[in-house]
Amino acid sequence: MLKRLHAILLTSVLVLPLAVGPARADAGEELAPFKMIRSLQYVQDSVVLGDHSAIEMQRFMLGAIDKRLRAVEESAFRDPRNVDAALVYVMSGGNPDTLDYLTDRDIEGNFDSRVTDALRQYLSGKGALIVETLSKAAPEYKNARIGPYLFLILGNATSQQNPLAAMKYYDWARLTAPGTIIEEAALRRSVFLAAKANEPDKGFRYALSYARRYLTSPYASQFADVFVELAVEHFDEAAEQKISEVLAFMDRPRQREVYLRVARRAAIGGNQALARLASQRAEDLADGGTSQSQVLASFYEGLAAVPSEDVFAAAEAINAIPDEELSPRDRALRDAAKAIADAVVQLPQDESSTQASVHTPDGITAEEGQAVSEESGSGMSPFGETAEASGQSSDGGGAGTAPPTDPAFDGFLTNGRSKVAEIDALLKEEGL
Repeated sequence: MLKRLHAILLTSVLVLPLAVGPARADAGEELAPFKMIRSLQYVQDSVVLGDHSAIEMQRFMLGAIDKRLRAVEESAFRDPRNVDAALVYVMSGGNPDTLDYLTDRDIEGNFDSRVTDALRQYLSGKGALIVETLSKAAPEYKNARIGPYLFLILGNATSQQNPLAAMKYYDWARLTAPGTIIEEAALRRSVFLAAKANEPDKGFRYALSYARRYLTSPYASQFADVFVELAVEHFDEAAEQKISEVLAFMDRPRQREVYLRVARRAAIGGNQALARLASQRAEDLADGGTSQSQVLASFYEGLAAVPSEDVFAAAEAINAIPDEELSPRDRALRDAAKAIADAVVQLPQDESSTQASVHTPDGITAEEGQAVSEESGSGMSPFGETAEASGQSSDGGGAGTAPPTDPAFDGFLTNGRSKVAEIDALLKEEGL
């Protein structure tokens, strides 16, 4: 395959200078835009099927096709194949200014203005505005060469407002272009939309199809991200079996990486059971010894145990992990978890004997008065509304004066608030 790819590009390099010259019209015919687009499609499909060396060739082909489209005579676009080639070029990552250049010169009406206007808006970041127009025009191109591309773009434009409709557009795109970059993109995005639309069964089916075909794609890491999100948000006994089916197509290192991502995401989301399960699976897949993956698995399991009754053991476990074993993001997670664990296990300072003995005017001790006032919302509780905020008078009726508070207890509460603020700052800093 790679030899054939090199031959295609070598031919393009040798013939292109001749094709653009006025004396070699026959060579120009050999490099008609639709023929060059076939080479580009072959290159792009090779990339998602695992030939990463073709990425640079893809860039070269995009540049060569751009030059050819701008140099070709306007009469060339009387051939619908060249019109389709220009549109496919733009929808494949080509220069959007070239579309403007071609349509501005189109005095014969070879380009469908509905399609070109929709592409202009989509490429300028206004995808939501094209849904109505393109949803009417795209069905006319169902069996055309540009059909799969149009439905992929329509799915992208619809995904925010109507994920279910977008998945239908993606289905049509991938089923009419199997084994291509279009199917790869449609499957990958369908996994994300299925999770978003609360359709886990569809999501796992899409994920299984992707795993069978495109795990060697350079975009497979994006698939892993959305698959982890799907697995965490919709985890149950049935989902566990489906997750195992998808991961069966991966080698052990990739399976371990996915389980670690699941453990991390579950630990952050507070799903202790899933974080522990995924951590244990990642440890089972480790190569032995004290590998990095085992360290991370133990770390995420410790994070999950922080809000549980095992908080003391969890705090010791995460404190024992050296900084060099963790990424900056995981170090921030560890610091946040340590702050939470420290706040949970910290004992209040010695109680003031004055607080225990001071009585309110109606004979209730200060501690009892605080409990009553928390229930009544009189402003005594540090977590409730103040008297002013609740509209109550601070000196009204039989409420009496507020009993004195213990400075030690106030200091403990202030320290707790500062811990929470530190945790929020750490997570915000790391984008978590």
